[in-house]
Amino acid sequence: MPDNFSKNSSLLTLNLNNNKLEGPFPRSLAFCDQLQILDVGENKIEGTFPNWLEGLPKLEVLILSNNKFNGAITSSKTKHPFLKLRIFDISSNYFNGPLPEAYIKEFKGMMKIDNVETGWLYMENRIDPLYQYSVMVNMKGNVMELVKILKIFTTLDLSNNEFDGQIPKVIGELYLLKGLNFSHNRITGSIPQSMGNLTNLECLDLSWNKLVGEIPSTMTNLNFLAILNLSQNKLEGIIPRGKQFNTFSEDSYVGNSGLCGVPLTKSCNKDEGKLPQLESSSTFDFGWKPVAIGYGCGMIFGISMGYIVFLIGKPQWLVNAFGGQSKRQRKKTRNRARANQRRMN
Repeated sequence: MPDNFSKNSSLLTLNLNNNKLEGPFPRSLAFCDQLQILDVGENKIEGTFPNWLEGLPKLEVLILSNNKFNGAITSSKTKHPFLKLRIFDISSNYFNGPLPEAYIKEFKGMMKIDNVETGWLYMENRIDPLYQYSVMVNMKGNVMELVKILKIFTTLDLSNNEFDGQIPKVIGELYLLKGLNFSHNRITGSIPQSMGNLTNLECLDLSWNKLVGEIPSTMTNLNFLAILNLSQNKLEGIIPRGKQFNTFSEDSYVGNSGLCGVPLTKSCNKDEGKLPQLESSSTFDFGWKPVAIGYGCGMIFGISMGYIVFLIGKPQWLVNAFGGQSKRQRKKTRNRARANQRRMN
């Protein structure tokens, strides 16, 4: 990648997705203080996490997925890093160490703000009129086009890396999250009770980690949760029931030998008996299998941030924040799944 971005650049969007870019990440991008969207996914870029981007005051979308980034994500040196970030996708790299709590607790763009209006909000008041954003989103099987990037559409994808340690409790403060994917890492500890605060969450994938303990009952507060994948961990105890948890199949929990209760066939005690099955007329119907759902929340989001439409043409921009994996990414996912299975055995 070139490293000659100049100071006071008026660059708003940089899309280099799905090329054959190699080498280090250009530090001069830190000069682009008007930058709102940066997508370098699907390349072969190497190096550690580009923490010099954290000071960009208007950055809302950062996609580094499916590259060769590596190492731990160190503590922030900026007072308020990534202040407006709403989509953060660093999946399918080689990051390690603990989850970046120093950043997570500063993602103000993913937190509830009292003066933010409800409903579909747009960035158009801050976007140059020469640009128009269109987002193709697969929501619960229904593909729809969202004109402009939604101000409240927020996702966090750290899947397919080598993160370890525990899920920070501060994750429960990202109230505006629609999708959260920590799958295929080495995360330990229990699921924090604060996860139940994410009442806007529609997709949660924590599969293929080393999580222990019980599933927090507070998670039944997630009224919009449509896809849940907790498979291939070391969870135990009774599976919570009620609300959205009445809609999930056993595939959401497979690979946790200590779990019991509906929808599993394993009873929690000999006297419990078999709980009644859900009626076939249930609003939600999921038939996805562990291998398929191991790819994360793509089945609900499949965020394909469609086209950036310039007045002079329509170059395509494909962002895979939670799905639409490339062949190389699918291979990496399968390899890591097999490696995880060997470690668990």
